[in-house]
Amino acid sequence: MLNPAIVFIIFLFGLCIGSFLNVCIYRLPASKTITDPPRSICPSCNRQIRYYDNIPILSYLWLKGRCRHCGTRIPFRYVVVELMTGVVAVGILFHFGLTLEGLIYFVFISSLIIMTFIDIDHRIIPDVITLPGILIGLIASLALPTVGFKNAVIGMLVGGGSLWLVAWVYYLLTRKDGMGGGDIKLLAMMGTIVGLKGVIFTIFVSSAVGTVVGVTLMIIKGKDMKFAVPFGPFLSIGAITYIFFGHEIIRAYFNLLI
Repeated sequence: MLNPAIVFIIFLFGLCIGSFLNVCIYRLPASKTITDPPRSICPSCNRQIRYYDNIPILSYLWLKGRCRHCGTRIPFRYVVVELMTGVVAVGILFHFGLTLEGLIYFVFISSLIIMTFIDIDHRIIPDVITLPGILIGLIASLALPTVGFKNAVIGMLVGGGSLWLVAWVYYLLTRKDGMGGGDIKLLAMMGTIVGLKGVIFTIFVSSAVGTVVGVTLMIIKGKDMKFAVPFGPFLSIGAITYIFFGHEIIRAYFNLLI
């Protein structure tokens, strides 16, 4: 049984990291560095945000979701990202404990949160995360007992290669670009952390969830089959699901077949 104080501290740590992720989500697509300016500013009035107005969740509630200086509404997504990261931190703690393996998975999922919201907003997945992430993931796989370096390399090649093949075939058939290059690099990066089995699981889950969501949106919005839905968030859902529940889901699935 974990000490409740440790759980609370880890949750607060996650909230603070979530606040940093919000900075990355805003600045990376705008080609701004995450360290300049060193402190957050309001994108509307460019006034510096004081430390007491930058406390995760509490400041949002205190300011009623608006900038103290200009009154511009602050997107509720900031709270969502902070809460999500806090919950992930606690989930990692319960699943992996205070271990290097848990830290690797937390950093990995944090990067997925950044790319998910950037993909939703801008339909891009930044190379500044995926390309270094592939190299870092290969190195980190040495510390992941359920993956290992060889499995990480195979996961990277199968992950990136499978989506590249889909994109290539789609282009041959339609002479149009289908799967984005960012998705290819994202799944290659995922493969270094979840391995071959995790890549297959991620593709299956992301395709299933993406199909359901895509068809639902087309029905609601009355769009035709050309309606574009970013695939990066669904890949992230698949990878995160595998990290926390993948082995149990796979075991339960095969038990049903026996």
